[in-house]
Amino acid sequence: MAPNSKGAAPTVAIETHGCKLNMADSQRLAREFLHAGFAVDGTDEPDVYVLNSCTVTHVADRKARRALSAARRSHPAALVVASGCFAERSPAAVEALEAVDLVVTNRDKAHLVQMVAARLGIQLGQPPQFPRSPESPGRRLLGRTRAFIKIQEGCDQVCAYCIVPRVRGRERSVPVEDLVEQVRTAAGEGVKEVVLTGTQLGTYGFETLSCGLPDLLKRLLNETDVPRIRVSSLQPPEMTGELLELWSGVGRGRLCPHFHMPLQSGSDAILARMRRRYTARQYLEAVERAKLAAPDAAITTDAIAGFPGETDADFETTADVMRLAGLAGAHVFPFSARPGTSAARFPGQVPVDVRIERAAGLRRVAEAGAAEFRSRLAGHTRPVLWESSMPLSGMTDNYVRVEMVEGAAGLEPADRVPVGRSRMNRIEEVLLVGVAGDHMLARRP
Repeated sequence: MAPNSKGAAPTVAIETHGCKLNMADSQRLAREFLHAGFAVDGTDEPDVYVLNSCTVTHVADRKARRALSAARRSHPAALVVASGCFAERSPAAVEALEAVDLVVTNRDKAHLVQMVAARLGIQLGQPPQFPRSPESPGRRLLGRTRAFIKIQEGCDQVCAYCIVPRVRGRERSVPVEDLVEQVRTAAGEGVKEVVLTGTQLGTYGFETLSCGLPDLLKRLLNETDVPRIRVSSLQPPEMTGELLELWSGVGRGRLCPHFHMPLQSGSDAILARMRRRYTARQYLEAVERAKLAAPDAAITTDAIAGFPGETDADFETTADVMRLAGLAGAHVFPFSARPGTSAARFPGQVPVDVRIERAAGLRRVAEAGAAEFRSRLAGHTRPVLWESSMPLSGMTDNYVRVEMVEGAAGLEPADRVPVGRSRMNRIEEVLLVGVAGDHMLARRP
């Protein structure tokens, strides 16, 4: 292992943009860097800076370019590595950026550590010159308490607007035995929650037909002792009785009552044009099935405003469906034409200012729904996984951000409790006592 200018093992900083699947990839990279003898932390002077990028919208592309430029300015001597979906979609354009030293596409991401080592003149596969950094959960998980586990990636559905099939490829599942071992390892290292990630989680195991998502969840519940399992995203047609009965049956108390179901539009005409595989009515029926299976479940979603051909009436229908769904949150995006997708060539492109205005309107609907959802939880107890300490803050099983306070509800922010790290990465029951903006306040029961 070649030392850095300070005579120590080279340090790596990893920045992640975009989806939970990217976070799973970044956490895997952190583990691989640590195993190779690198130090992974939030140092101000890294020897290697890695951006794991997103390209789902033009805004994501711009954010990636800015992050790479900022990294070059802040760390002029570092090896700046651009990876992820932006690097996969436009490798030549990314390589041409003055800030970038090395481009690693998604297809080559499994070899990123080896590629970095080669650029630094480091020989891997030998005993490292420096002792490995302590592999604490904080280092491996990049400062998070939750472990993101990739069970599947790629997509065969090819929605009209989506660049993901191009940058992530065809659907493929991680073998179930590998996943059981990954979750066992995470639990053995003290992780209290794993988040199962992928592009199309509901099609997990389609290659063999012998182990679908319900089978995988049963094995994780039976063969690991991780306290909480969160499924990151499901499509409405995937909300089957076989799957949902796990939340009310063997998975009760361990499967998190949180379902992220992309809506994208509430207009059946627009859904068909998007090539989505459900109607607005079917979406709402899936929401109801989820709420019956897991009372107090949070339903969150994605929505696109201003898709080509969307009328004012289509927009209002989407807002109505979002209200009817009783959502606990939503990611709303104005339509972004991605090169290489069919929607980029559709007639009826909505003016950008109208897209932005409609997106703002849908966000207001989502915020009102989230506030109503949180208000209904006041006076109830929920388990919280503590994630940060100043102030003590964490996430409930049904995906509500919580801060601990002393006394009763209605305390001002100055009265929030600064608590040491001793409670970090612990799950505790708390009494939710009130709403404070986009989160809730809690105290001990």
